[in-house]
Amino acid sequence: MKLLITGGAGFIGSNFIHYILKKYPDYQIINLDALTYAGNLENLKDIENDSRYKFVKGDICDKALVNNLVKDVDVIVNFAAESHVDRSILDAENFIRTNVLGTYNLLETAKNNGNKRFHHISTDEVFGHLEPNDPPFNESTPYSPRSPYSASKASSDHLVRAYFNTYKLPITISNCSNNYGPYMFPEKLIPLFITNLMEGRKVPVYGDGMNVRDWLYVEDHCEAIDSIIQKGKIGETYCIGGNSEKPNIEITKKIIELMGKSEDSIEYVKDRPGHDRRYAIDFSKIKNELGWEPKVSFEEGLRKTIDWYKTNESWWKNIKSGDYQKYYEQNYSNR
Repeated sequence: MKLLITGGAGFIGSNFIHYILKKYPDYQIINLDALTYAGNLENLKDIENDSRYKFVKGDICDKALVNNLVKDVDVIVNFAAESHVDRSILDAENFIRTNVLGTYNLLETAKNNGNKRFHHISTDEVFGHLEPNDPPFNESTPYSPRSPYSASKASSDHLVRAYFNTYKLPITISNCSNNYGPYMFPEKLIPLFITNLMEGRKVPVYGDGMNVRDWLYVEDHCEAIDSIIQKGKIGETYCIGGNSEKPNIEITKKIIELMGKSEDSIEYVKDRPGHDRRYAIDFSKIKNELGWEPKVSFEEGLRKTIDWYKTNESWWKNIKSGDYQKYYEQNYSNR
């Protein structure tokens, strides 16, 4: 099988590429990534010379390029997205362009090249937020996005479903909870706090720290996506959760504890606008239909993640310094 992975130089996409190449020796992957700030080819340097893998620098909004790639693949897995809520609040334009227009371009191209199998990666944030006693999100939860980021992802989900209903494009969608693990861009909560503590800096906690998220170890997520591609029912959505609802302050204190630091490292900062209070996911559908459930407990996954950032200090330091953005020119420009 030949897969087009869009956004494969990002956090979850690069983990998925590693997962697929390790599990399926006869699969081939084309990785299309525009290498915006969150795209990092250092995530994939250990497989960049693998004959089964090819990297293409490009934008999912580029119709000619996307068409040229899609005609030669069996499956499209769309990870490509602007995904950082704070950035969407400051400037929403790139989120609309990539997440909505880019997804539209991929869908059109899949349709025009023989209705290629299309899996779309989305988020639980499209459902809005939950009060403390509300039941978790599931596949029937009405959409109620609250940030420009989640609104753009909700728009893309609706487009994907429309292409199934209108054109019979063979699609599936997955809405996942917060991922964590290796290669996570260090502006996100868990890697930001780990790396700040390694540098002897404080960790900034929004508001009262009681915003609750469900946390999913990235390798568990990769396994779930693979299950959906292999066995999922066409036209269906699957919610993927980690069974690990935690308030941010609890996660903060656990990271501090595991790293042997003091709670004096905590710095409470002004909450961000429209900060969703709680997310939680009911993943019973994917468990019952496809036999998937998370394997990695939160504490085990957090220990693995801390160990990875300690072992790969040069990786995250290159990101914080900006040097990671030179990797393409240094290693791919003459290919």
